Amino acid sequence: MNRWLTPVRVVPAAFLVTITIGTVLLSLPMSTTGRGRGDLLDALFTSVSAVCVTGLTSVDTATYWTPTGQAIILALIQVGGFGIMTLASVLLLTIGRNLGLRNGLIAQTETHAVDLGDVRSLVRRLAVIVLVVETVIIAILVPRFRLVYDDDLPTAVWHAVFHGISAFNNAGFALYSDNLVGFVDDPWIMLPLCLAVVIGGLGFPVVGEIVRRGRRRWSVHTRITVYGSLMLLVVGVVGFGIAEWSNPATIGGLDTGGKLIASVTGGVMPRTAGFNSIDYSAATSESLMLTNMLMFIGGGSAGTAGGIKVSTFILLGVVIWSELRGEQSVGIYGRAMPSSLQRQALTVALLAVGVVMAGTMAMMITTDYTFEPLLFESVSAFATVGLSTGITFDLPASGEIVLILLMFVGRVGVVTVGAALALSHRHRRYTLPEEHIIVG
Repeated sequence: MNRWLTPVRVVPAAFLVTITIGTVLLSLPMSTTGRGRGDLLDALFTSVSAVCVTGLTSVDTATYWTPTGQAIILALIQVGGFGIMTLASVLLLTIGRNLGLRNGLIAQTETHAVDLGDVRSLVRRLAVIVLVVETVIIAILVPRFRLVYDDDLPTAVWHAVFHGISAFNNAGFALYSDNLVGFVDDPWIMLPLCLAVVIGGLGFPVVGEIVRRGRRRWSVHTRITVYGSLMLLVVGVVGFGIAEWSNPATIGGLDTGGKLIASVTGGVMPRTAGFNSIDYSAATSESLMLTNMLMFIGGGSAGTAGGIKVSTFILLGVVIWSELRGEQSVGIYGRAMPSSLQRQALTVALLAVGVVMAGTMAMMITTDYTFEPLLFESVSAFATVGLSTGITFDLPASGEIVLILLMFVGRVGVVTVGAALALSHRHRRYTLPEEHIIVG
């Protein structure tokens, strides 16, 4: 039994247990506005989406769930985004217990810490970062909801807490039937949420290193993540603005300031946040393609973001560039990238493509929708983004199950899932002779 309880198996198992608990709670009469127990599949879908911090919904969060149900969703978001095993580690630390080797390895698997020695300090800083960022965002949102949108104080606080936590955890759940479309040109709502999304999407090790070191020399991973995220952010904002600037069905009717705010939001949210600030069913094909690319890449490792991760994307780009130049080794910022790391990046990317394509094909077989919206939903689910063209509400049970599987695999990680399913690890005690094949 103890041999089975390896970190790569414990993490998916912990997610499954949490999802199960969430499903049971959301299916209770106290969680839904209708009479009797809620639909089990809707409860499962919502629980998976919340724990995997995705934001896709099969029902209207604003009207289907009671305040109790919404509070359960928020708790699942926080636990899923913060990291189930990391949260357990923090709780152990707060009562003065040291992390054992196994608990440390589990936390390392969940946070992708560089080495075991980093984990103990990381989980301490992690809790502080989460608390500070979420508190600041909530403090900014409360006055806006109270004074501008005429919410009473309890409602303003609740809306600020829900959306602030949802944003930092890159979940994309909202308490409005149109998500955040009604706030598309409000800078005091959208920009703080975008800031929370960016910080949460960088990854906990990166944010922790920035807080600890300030402007001092960053590690290669932190530099790749920060500069890569900035590059993708610029590409997303500019590309979205160009694609949607004159589209009357999305942001074409806004003034220049509103269009700029909407462009920033449109460039940030595909980085796995999932707040819908426009009607994506009315977006241009160019915008949908760009959004698919940004969603697939995702954010930083060991954070609340999904996708193949920025570091994976940058590493693959450098590998291709090095091969085109005929270089014998792959280096980034004066450091060589080992071949094992290159293989891992390639494995993650190719498995991700395979999973998304399989999910899209499965939904094409079981639904009547065309390729473009189904691909969008599949990428959004796998990358744990939550953006939607609006078809999720109308998918049959088979389509919802496909999205559930995509969200789970996307959050836990294709490599982790594969390792968790493996019964044993085989080590070769010999080296095979080399032989070349024709490539390309």
